[in-house]
Amino acid sequence: MGDRGRALSVLIVSTLAFTVCFMVWMMFGVIGIPIRKALDLNATEFGLLTATPVLTGSLIRVPLGMWTDKFGGRIVLFILMVSCVVPIYLISQATQFWQYLVLGLFVGLAGGSFSVGTPYVARWFPRNRQGFAMGVFGAGNSGAAVNKFVAPALLVAFGWAVVPQVYAAVMLGTALLFWFGSYSEPSHRVDAKITWREQLRALKDPNVWKLCQYYSIVFGGYVAMSLWMVQYYLGEFRLDIRTAALLAACFSLPGGVLRAAGGWFSDKYGAHSVTWWVLWVSWVCLFLLSYPQTDMTIMTVNGPKSFHLGLNIWLFTILMFTLGIAWAFGKASVFKYISDEYPHNIGVISGVVGLAGGMGGFVLPIMFGALMDLTGIRSSAFMLMYGVVWVSLIWMYWTEVRGAEVMGNRSKPFQLHGKPIEVNRGNP
Repeated sequence: MGDRGRALSVLIVSTLAFTVCFMVWMMFGVIGIPIRKALDLNATEFGLLTATPVLTGSLIRVPLGMWTDKFGGRIVLFILMVSCVVPIYLISQATQFWQYLVLGLFVGLAGGSFSVGTPYVARWFPRNRQGFAMGVFGAGNSGAAVNKFVAPALLVAFGWAVVPQVYAAVMLGTALLFWFGSYSEPSHRVDAKITWREQLRALKDPNVWKLCQYYSIVFGGYVAMSLWMVQYYLGEFRLDIRTAALLAACFSLPGGVLRAAGGWFSDKYGAHSVTWWVLWVSWVCLFLLSYPQTDMTIMTVNGPKSFHLGLNIWLFTILMFTLGIAWAFGKASVFKYISDEYPHNIGVISGVVGLAGGMGGFVLPIMFGALMDLTGIRSSAFMLMYGVVWVSLIWMYWTEVRGAEVMGNRSKPFQLHGKPIEVNRGNP
């Protein structure tokens, strides 16, 4: 097989492997619901249960990236997938809350597959096609939606304990398929130059903190909402679990598969423009999603009049679908920022920003549960995200938008036939 054929094969099997890993990573978003009922967990404990795999999946990203550089992505990803098989299966045998948490930490290793597959896939393609290749691989985020199709069907038909058993078999089969469908190229291996000291040194740059803030919304928020939405539909709209998971997938699916489209838009219109509009779309959607179901009675001259304010299930789902599209574009635009502003330091900065996004996916579900226990309002999760988006909009305005000149010396020069021309900025 020629280099082009091998590159295509690597891209296909790597994307499949990442999709399965992400599906497993999001598993507690569905099976956590019957586990919560069996163990009588409150909302905060449920948030901790769903978020625990996200913790290890985030923390393991940097060492996995270094091992990929040193040993090659093929062997690292294969070992990573195989090492998750037994913990996945053992979830079906657990009976106590602490057991689920410990096993969840091991299952969460699957979430680190992104930091292995991205450099592994990219190195098989020329520089002018690496963005497309990484975008296709990144669409494996749609494993969150696959989980919402597969897990509820298995749960209803056979019980929740069958889900981790089936997922363990799928993970093992996918690992073998990946091994036989992928290739190793010694010239792609490099010395592991990214160290924890370099990661920490990058945090001295305030611009890195800003990118971490953006990514904690578009990726961390995506992961958190993917874990939270099934139980939200169950409680808010009184649906059965299959219907709830199907509607929740309306958020997860576009949030994964449209990442490549977001990369194209970021290349064409710039990372700043795409991120700016992503944040505003998020602001509008989250403002509407935050409003709780409300009954009001107003005293009029003709007596009391009662009104009900709140989103019905269809408008709620449309808003979540829109939010999923926006965050798919945002995930791509943040990494476009990194490639534009840190062309010689992409590995270090992407590691820091990716870690921040993953930690957002860990912290947010716990905060969702704590707020729900504290206030008793389900939409408090959206209120929290609305506040986080506000912080990012203000930050972006003061650091980027406010300082931009529409007209002036720093404005983009006019061009004629691709060549800049001088414009008289004095009197007409």
